[in-house]
Amino acid sequence: MAAADDLGQVWQDVLGTQPRLSDAALLACAAAALVAVWVRRLWRVTRQVVTIVHEGGHALVALLVGRRLAGIRLHSDTSGVTVSKGRPTGPGMVATAAAGYLAPSVLGLAYAAMLAGGRITALLWLSVALLAVMLVAIRNAYGVVAVLVTGLGLFVVSWYAPARAQALVAGAFTWFLLLAAFRPLTELQRKRATGRARDSDVDQLARLTRIPAMVWVAVFALVATGALVLAVTWLLPVAAARTWAVGG
Repeated sequence: MAAADDLGQVWQDVLGTQPRLSDAALLACAAAALVAVWVRRLWRVTRQVVTIVHEGGHALVALLVGRRLAGIRLHSDTSGVTVSKGRPTGPGMVATAAAGYLAPSVLGLAYAAMLAGGRITALLWLSVALLAVMLVAIRNAYGVVAVLVTGLGLFVVSWYAPARAQALVAGAFTWFLLLAAFRPLTELQRKRATGRARDSDVDQLARLTRIPAMVWVAVFALVATGALVLAVTWLLPVAAARTWAVGG
């Protein structure tokens, strides 16, 4: 009975809402996320999370457009590759290729909506569920370890940590996704400038659509900016309103 009661309580927490973080706590979470993106030594570790989300975006959209997912590989240098089979051209292939760089912003914005609504436990459990599904498609040992470590970390927080700690982790994770969407784009441009990224997503998109790769980079940057601005208005509405008023 005790186990059943515990499970019922967890389910209620997942479906219910929890107290929102204060503006000060949300700003602290944003600062921590910025450090995780900005500091190079930390970024070498945290970037793997972005790669997981990036490749997960490719995989999810590939399935949604009717392609057959062959597998995902994650590498220790924080690169990754998702292989799907289907038509080599057409809207489905374009959507699949574009999904990677969009995924952190889109997922971060979805998490911001959940965070603003107090769906903190649901946010953490959704993350664990997505990682569990992704694990099935991983095709190399390092990728399995990377996804397992990330998933287990979030599971431990969602199961054992007090509500306050869960909220802080959810907040920091949300801000991290929103902020981390920008840095891979700058890294991509550095590689493209030296000819080391001829088969990057944006170059594939350029070949598929005849739209220059730089335009795709700009589109991804605009989406990332829009997602971040919208998330700020949801999570910090008073501060955002004051900022827009001063700017106007």
